[in-house]
Amino acid sequence: MRSPRWIIVAAALLAVGCANQKEPAEKAVAAAESAVAAIREDAAKYAPEALQGVESTIAGVKDKLAKGDYKAVLADSPQLTAAVNSLKETLATKKAEAEAAAAAATAEWNTLSADVPKMVEAIQSRVDILGKSKKLPKNVSQEAFDSAKSRLETMKATWAEATSAFAAGNAVDAAAKANSVRQTGTEVLQQLGMTPG
Repeated sequence: MRSPRWIIVAAALLAVGCANQKEPAEKAVAAAESAVAAIREDAAKYAPEALQGVESTIAGVKDKLAKGDYKAVLADSPQLTAAVNSLKETLATKKAEAEAAAAAATAEWNTLSADVPKMVEAIQSRVDILGKSKKLPKNVSQEAFDSAKSRLETMKATWAEATSAFAAGNAVDAAAKANSVRQTGTEVLQQLGMTPG
């Protein structure tokens, strides 16, 4: 039994339609992948969650492409483009915020890197003097002195970490650690009966 002519024509038109949709579908996916590849490194650093979302969307569309569902790929194409553009905007915002935070932290570090070593030095000097004296001053208990000595060692270790962080280009972490040392130092000065400078 022969198929009616219109079925054959419809099948031929459908095949042509699919072929016509294949190239634009492939181009849409390739364009999205190329756009993401160009910003992947920065996006992984500044906007990892947004990047993950876009890569998941691309994977879903690629799956449809692999199955030959070109119509669905083209239907998803505007959403894919919007997701990539949204990633670019998020990245630009997050990167600008990170750069501003790094600039502020660098300025803060410059002040702290001058002040904190002097504070550590003053505490070390006081600990050395009190350690050699036979009797602690009235305003410093043995417990406070022992605590101050222990905390001084912690301050030195944290300061070394802060210096390493700054040398590695992480001003935000360096400034946070330096602030922690300064805060501890202020408390230790009080433990030793000294006035914070």
